[in-house]
Order: sequence, then C-alpha cells, then structure tokens
Amino acid sequence: MDKITRVGVDLAKNIMQIHAVDGAGHVVVRKAIARERFMSWFANLEPCLVAMEACSAAHYWARKLRALGHDVRLIPPQFVAPYRKGGVHVKNDALDAEATCEAASRPHMRFVPVKSAAQQSVLVLHRMRTGFVEERTALVNRLRGLLVEFGVFLPQGINQLRKHFVERIEDGNNELAGPARQALMRGWAQWQSLDDEIAWFDRQIAEHASHDPQARRCMDVCGVGRLTASAAVATIVDAQQFKNGRQMAAWLGIVPRQKSSGGKQRLGRITKQGSDYLRTLLFQGARSAVLTAHHRQDRLSCWIVQLRARVGYSKTLVAVANKHARILWAVLAKGERFDPSHAPARTGGAAGA
Repeated sequence: MDKITRVGVDLAKNIMQIHAVDGAGHVVVRKAIARERFMSWFANLEPCLVAMEACSAAHYWARKLRALGHDVRLIPPQFVAPYRKGGVHVKNDALDAEATCEAASRPHMRFVPVKSAAQQSVLVLHRMRTGFVEERTALVNRLRGLLVEFGVFLPQGINQLRKHFVERIEDGNNELAGPARQALMRGWAQWQSLDDEIAWFDRQIAEHASHDPQARRCMDVCGVGRLTASAAVATIVDAQQFKNGRQMAAWLGIVPRQKSSGGKQRLGRITKQGSDYLRTLLFQGARSAVLTAHHRQDRLSCWIVQLRARVGYSKTLVAVANKHARILWAVLAKGERFDPSHAPARTGGAAGA
C-alpha cells in the first residue's frame, strides 16, 4: 500500500467517510468507518494531514486526532463545496470526503483554528443563555398577545410588562375568567424561572470575563462589555490567524458585499458572514458607543460624533461595529491595551504631504 499523506473525512453521527491519498494524489483508501472504529483506524496510521469540514463535533475529533500526532485542518463548508464533483446537484458522503481532501491540498486554503475544550465550554454558556433569552422573548410575546384578546393592553417593553403584569391579571374589572388567570400566572412563573436561569448564565460569563486577561483587555473598549469580550475570546480563538483587523472584520461579515466588475467597484450591504452571535453583540456595543459618544472627548468618540453628523445613524453604526472588530483584533493579536486617544502613525509620504 502506498503511504497515505492526506486524508479527507466526512463526519457524521455514526458512520464516517474516509478518502485518503498518497503524495502523488492517487487514491489509497476510500471507505466508510463506524464511529467506534474511527480512532483505532487513525491510531494505526502514520501521522499525516487530516482535513474535515468545520461542523458539529469537528473540534472534538480534531483534538483527539492531534493527540495521535496528526496534522488536523478544519475547513469552512463553503470552501469545500466548489471541489465537490457534480456541484450542488450531486451530494453524498463519499463525494464530500473527496472534496474535503482536495480542498486541503490547495496552497491558499483558509482553515478554522481548533477550539480547546475550555473555549467550547465558554461558548456553551453563551449558547444556552441565548436559548433562554429567545424562550423568554417568545413567552413574553405570547402573554402579551393573550392579554390583548381580553382587552388588556400593557405598555411596550419587557420591563413595563414585568411591572404591571400581575396587577392587571388580578384586576377584577377585565374579562379574564378563572382558568385563563391561572394559565397566565403559570406563564408568569415560567417567566420568573427563565429570568433566574439567564441571571445565572450572566454571572458565569461575567466570572469568565473578569478572570481571562484577554477578555479584560477587550472590555477597555467603549461598547464592549462582559458578554462581547467573553464571546470574542472564545470564538476568535487565535487573532493572529488574521493578517490585519480588516480581515477579522471581513470574517465577521462587517464589510460591504462586493459586486465589482470591469474595474468598476459596486459595494452593497454588509456580507453578514461568520458568527451571527458575535456580530450581533458588536452591533449592540456599537449602538451604545454611538449614543453616548457626545459625552466623551477622546479621539474615537469625536470621530463617531463627526461621522454621525455626516452620514447618519445607520451607517455610523456599521462603521463603529467594523472599527470595534479591528480594535479587538489589535488587542487580541498584539496583546496591547486599548487607547481611545491613539493616533495611527502616518506613512512617510503622508507626513511629507
């Protein structure tokens, strides 16, 4: 058997598809392996390059294979798809494994850093908290909608609803019947339970942000709180994978979508690629920075005020989110603390002008 130098793996819950080639690119092994025998097969293989799509359980298997001495690369699924024979119209596990193996051979392919178990544990906190927040939002909307059916109208906002909900339920002047009142109060009890769960996750995330040195440096940026700092450290993994801040902003989808051709640039809305959760947190932080910029006198805040006066609120929001992404890259990649009055060094030509 020829020596295997590169293996493409299509992961699944129970059956893994293997596509292995030698140094010349000739197929050596193409077969399916049960999950129970997956690690033993690689344990009997000399260390080589192993490529997988960055999907569910990929980081776990990557850590296990690295422990065996293999060089593991995770590839974004959208970068694998162009190498699949048959394109989007033909898809199966064998073709996916072959496409992954071929994509890993490209010299300019971009890979996803493997997350540690600790980093994934932090992301579990964020994902569970997000799920509870979504459940609470759905419950609040359901309660508000049910009250409207009986002519009970409450002010907008979750805090206003929380303040007046029990009072309006116990009001005997509305048309609510006994079973309806009991059902709504059970919804109120569930709401309190969700509040407690969210508060617990907030404490855990705050503890991580306060103990992690990178997260503490991130929180020096105006508009970056504990949630954003903790999520950024756990999601980005290694900021040095990006050459500059613009690359990280593009990775997060906070750059214009390009439809350029014939030397003419056409820029559209932001691409919204990458992590939806981290991008959402950056926009929430940018909103806070934009709304409070006029209270501060540092260089960044003055730039925000001037930009808003020139292009309006919405475009300023996108620009500040992009700026925050670039600042976070500098903080994480260079290990420096954020200075809101920092002035970038001018090039020689600019200085001479």
